[in-house]
Amino acid sequence: MTDKERLLQLTETLKYHARKYYVEDSPEISDYEYDMMQKELRTLEEKYPQWAQPDSPTQRIGGEPLTEFTPVTHAFPMESLQDVFSLEEVAEFDERIKARNPQALYTCELKIDGLSVALTYENGRLIRGATRGDGTTGEDVTENLRTVYDIPLSVAEPRTLVVRGEVYMSTQSFERVNREQEDAGQPPFANPRNAAAGSLRQLDSRICASRGLSCFCFNVQNARQLGFSSHYESLQYLKKLGFSIIEPICCTGSFEEITDFIRRMGEQRGSLPFGIDGMVVKADSLPLRDALGSTAKAPRWAIAYKFPPEEKQAKLLDIAIQVGRTGVLTPNAVFEPVRLAGTTVSRASLHNRDFIAQKDIRIGDTIVVRKAGDIIPEVVSVIADKRPDNAQPFEMPKTCPVCGAPVSQEPGEAAVRCTGAECPAQLARRITHFASRDAMDIEGLGPAVAEALLDAKLITTPGDLYFLREEAIAPLEKMGEKSARNLLAAIENSKTQPLSRLLFAFGIRHVGQKAARVIAAAFPSLDLIRQAPEEELTAIRDVGEKTAHSLVSWFSSPQTEHLLARLREAGVNFTEPVQAEGGPLSGKTFVLTGTLPHWTREEASRLIEQAGGKVSGSVSKKTSYVLAGEQAGSKLKKAQELGIPVLSEDDLKAMLS
Repeated sequence: MTDKERLLQLTETLKYHARKYYVEDSPEISDYEYDMMQKELRTLEEKYPQWAQPDSPTQRIGGEPLTEFTPVTHAFPMESLQDVFSLEEVAEFDERIKARNPQALYTCELKIDGLSVALTYENGRLIRGATRGDGTTGEDVTENLRTVYDIPLSVAEPRTLVVRGEVYMSTQSFERVNREQEDAGQPPFANPRNAAAGSLRQLDSRICASRGLSCFCFNVQNARQLGFSSHYESLQYLKKLGFSIIEPICCTGSFEEITDFIRRMGEQRGSLPFGIDGMVVKADSLPLRDALGSTAKAPRWAIAYKFPPEEKQAKLLDIAIQVGRTGVLTPNAVFEPVRLAGTTVSRASLHNRDFIAQKDIRIGDTIVVRKAGDIIPEVVSVIADKRPDNAQPFEMPKTCPVCGAPVSQEPGEAAVRCTGAECPAQLARRITHFASRDAMDIEGLGPAVAEALLDAKLITTPGDLYFLREEAIAPLEKMGEKSARNLLAAIENSKTQPLSRLLFAFGIRHVGQKAARVIAAAFPSLDLIRQAPEEELTAIRDVGEKTAHSLVSWFSSPQTEHLLARLREAGVNFTEPVQAEGGPLSGKTFVLTGTLPHWTREEASRLIEQAGGKVSGSVSKKTSYVLAGEQAGSKLKKAQELGIPVLSEDDLKAMLS
C-alpha cells in the first residue's frame, strides 16, 4: 500500500470510528488504537499536505487562536420561538393552526438547551458556521464548529445546504468540564447552556475542542429551495446525510398525542444524556408555514413549551471535602436522598467557602435542592424557619484531609488549595504534567500509563519514575517488554532536561513555561532558587509577588524536600545552561506561529532565548521576526500587514549558527 493509499484509508477509518465514539456512543476500538491511527495520519498529512482531506479527523482538534470573530449576515433569518408554560396554551396554539387547516400535522421535538447555529455547505463542504446572534447577524465560529464531531465536515450533496442546529454540552461533558473548572480554582459553569456558549465563543479553537461539544440539527433553512414540503421529511434527509437530529420525534395531528408525548418526555428527561428545557411543537407543512408567516418576534407556526423547574427540600447531613486533581478543596453537601428530574441525588457541590457563607449554610439545615439545567444538583437556599438549634456553622480545614499538608488561599481568590507536592489526590495529574512534552518530555507516559503505574502502586511521587524496573512495568496493560524498554529509555533521557523544564514540570502554582525560563536564567541552579528570598525572586523580570510567594511556599514543604531528594538520588539535572552575553539574537523579539517541521514551539523558544532573543505571544510593531510553520494563522497575516520579516525554521537555524 502506498503512503497516499494509507493516508486515505486512515482518513475514512478514523471518520467511521469517530462517529461511532462521539455520535453513536458505541465505540468499536480502544482509545489507544484510535490515538495511534490518528498519530499515524497526522504524520502522513504533515509529510504529504497535498493529500490531506478537508474532512480529515485531524481537523477536529483546533488550530491557531483567532484575534476576533467576524460578523455574518444570515441568508435565512434565525427566528426565536414564542414560549408557553401550560398545556392550555398548547391547546390554544392547536386551535389557531386547525382554524387554518383542520388536517394539519405537527412535529413535536425535544427542546435542547444550547446555542443555535447556522451551518452552510457548498458543493458538499462545510464552508461556514455562525452563531444566531440577533437572528439577522451572527458571528463566524467555523473553526470552533469544526471541532464538534456531530457536525459533518462534508456531505454527499454537491449543492448549497443551510442547516440550523443547536450546539450543546452533554451531561457527561458538563460534569467533566465543571470538575476541571473547580480543580483549577475557577468558577463552575451554571448550566450546560452557559458552558456550551462559553466554549463556542473561545477564540482558541483548541479550548473549544477540549470541551466535548455536541450538535443536534433541527431545520433545513433552505428546505423550500430544495423542494421539500414537509419538515419531517427534511429531518429524515438530514439524518441520511449524516447529521445528528433530535430524536425521538412525534409527528401527528392529534392534540392528545402531543400532550401525551410532552408528559412522557417530561418524565424521562432526567434519564436523557443531555439537558432539555421543554418541547417544541411545529406545523409540519412548509406551505402552511409560509401562509401563517411570522410576527415581529416569532413565527406563528411554532411554540416552545417550557417545563416547570423541580425543587425538593432535604436535610443537610454533612459537608464533605473533596480534593481535586489540582489541589483545590471543594466542599460538598451531603443530604438525605431526594428524587429530582428522574434520578435520586444525595450530594451537591458547594463550590467554596464564600458560597457557603453567602447562603449561610449550616450542617443540620433544611436546604432546597434542584438540578441546574436539569442535570447537576445544586443547593438553591436554606429554609431558615426549619433551622435546628444545634445547626453547626462550617469552617474549611486548615490542612489537606488527604495528605495532611497545610492549605493556602491567595488574596482575592475563593479557592483553598493543598500545598503538598506529593498529595495522593493530585498525583495522577502531577505525573502526567511532569512527563508532558513541554516539561520533562517523557514520551509514552500519558494519563493512561500514569494511572496504570499508580494503580499498581509502583510510584507515589514523580521521583519514583526514575527507579522503575522493566520487569515491574512490562506486565501492565498495553505495555509489554518493548513499550516498557521505550518508556524507561525516555525516562532516562529526561534526566538531562534543563532546570527550566524541571521547574515547569513541578506544577508549582503561577510558574508556567515562561516564568520557569526567566527564573532559571536568573538562578541557574535549583539550590540557588531554593535559597532565594521572595524579594530577590520578585526582582526578576516578569516574576510577580504571587509567583515568588508560591515558589517559596512550595520549596518550604516537607513533601517537596522528599521529592527533591528522590530526584537528586536519581541523578536528575538541577542546572540551567548559562546564556552567553551578546548572543546572536540579542535584542531581537520573535513571535512563533504554526507547526514547525522539526522543532516544537517550546524547543524553538528555548533556542531563541539561549541565543539572547526574546519570545512574545503577539505581533506588534516592536516584533523583529515572525517564525512561521505549517498552518500559520492570524499572526502571520498581521506580520505581513505590518511588513515584519517572516522566517522559516531553516532561516532561524542559519541565524543561530
